[in-house]
Amino acid sequence: MAESKIMRKFSRKEKLFWASASFGGAIISNLYGATLQIFYHVYMNLGASWIALSALLYAIWNAVNDPLFGFWSDRTRSKKGRRIPFMRFCAPFLGLSFILVWLVPIGFDQIGIFIWMLITMLLYDTFYTIIFLVYSALLPEITEDENERGSLQTYASLLSLVGMILGFFLPGLLLPPEGQVDLFPFYIAMIVVGIIGAILILITTYKFTERPEFTQVDIPLGLKDSLKYTFRSKSFLILVFANFMSIFMQQLLLSHVLYLANYVMQVSSIYLFACIILGLIIGAFVANIIAGKLGVVKANQLLLVIGAIPLMLIFFVDGVIIYILQIVAGFGLSGPLVLTNILFAQVCDEDEIRSGVRREAAFFGVNALITKPAQSLSFIIGPTLLTISGFLTSATGEIILPQPISALLTIKALVGLIPGIVVLIGAIILIWYPLKGDYLKEIKQKILDIHVEKELKLKQLQLKNSFKE
Repeated sequence: MAESKIMRKFSRKEKLFWASASFGGAIISNLYGATLQIFYHVYMNLGASWIALSALLYAIWNAVNDPLFGFWSDRTRSKKGRRIPFMRFCAPFLGLSFILVWLVPIGFDQIGIFIWMLITMLLYDTFYTIIFLVYSALLPEITEDENERGSLQTYASLLSLVGMILGFFLPGLLLPPEGQVDLFPFYIAMIVVGIIGAILILITTYKFTERPEFTQVDIPLGLKDSLKYTFRSKSFLILVFANFMSIFMQQLLLSHVLYLANYVMQVSSIYLFACIILGLIIGAFVANIIAGKLGVVKANQLLLVIGAIPLMLIFFVDGVIIYILQIVAGFGLSGPLVLTNILFAQVCDEDEIRSGVRREAAFFGVNALITKPAQSLSFIIGPTLLTISGFLTSATGEIILPQPISALLTIKALVGLIPGIVVLIGAIILIWYPLKGDYLKEIKQKILDIHVEKELKLKQLQLKNSFKE
């Protein structure tokens, strides 16, 4: 058996640089997720049928681009790596496309607004997908140490929560109140966010380097073999369907908290977002501690159950109790935030033993293929159920009060009952996840041995090349 090498450790400063990209992406993505539906549905007065159609077309594009980008990244053999160059090139275009989502030209009719929304959504999603697909794929590669992976992900999650705070709070601060439609401060804020987010992503790309053995020693799999190994991984399939439930829940929650604030509780959305964020922050600090005692998958299941129960109860209560339930739900929902990427790292380790190569991007690409339609599903279900319930919209973008009781109950279901049931299903699916206990320990040891061998092959290859020169 090869002697296990010392697994790479990172300083606190390095972990902060790693989390910079997560921070930039979180500001952009959470602001996008929390605001897109209400911006086009209420302020642009775009019909629910147009929104549903854009979501459907968006889902089709997602079904094609994610696995292709993942396969492309895995097969790249650039001297600078196969992940970081993609992040560096796409970051400015992500910022630009995010800005364009909101700058709908004045005077557009329903078709014009729909076309603008669809094109800018597709551009935004393309660049966001490439960046954070390869960013996620980079985590399992830079260290085999599960504690270090967990620590890097914790830093990324905590800074992501800071970005989430900004993404949640800005709509409530910048979208105009009832009776007003001046969107100029909102537009300025979106431009600033797009620029800052892109810069933060670029910082990470200049502070980390990739391990050359995975680019120079590994021989990439062809598309057919890559798909074969991916879909034959029981661990991956179970994890990805559980993750589908988490993504679906997150998008439902993001898209409808503003509705809950404006129409049900008639308070600033800041209070509701603050409760969720408070719970998430507390959970982010303790998720890895729980994982250290129970194992990653069991810790994630426990936290998902803790998150599901208070979400479901929101449908049945009113007033101050909703704030308390959201804090507890936020604590539970820290599980998928902090622990999901560590579970994917385990899947990638197991796959390297079977396939012989590291190909994280293929897994994250297929994961996105399966889970991103959850975002589109939320985008279809929300406006459709609200329309059926009799939800009232204004041609001028004003908030109409009071809403019918049926609409208020639908909002509470979309932000509480339905997400809670979905999260609980995700926790149940993870019962069949196999990477735990003695089997997981065996995987970890084999991976260390394989990487020692690859480092030796890299040195031999470099020595051979030096003689040729």
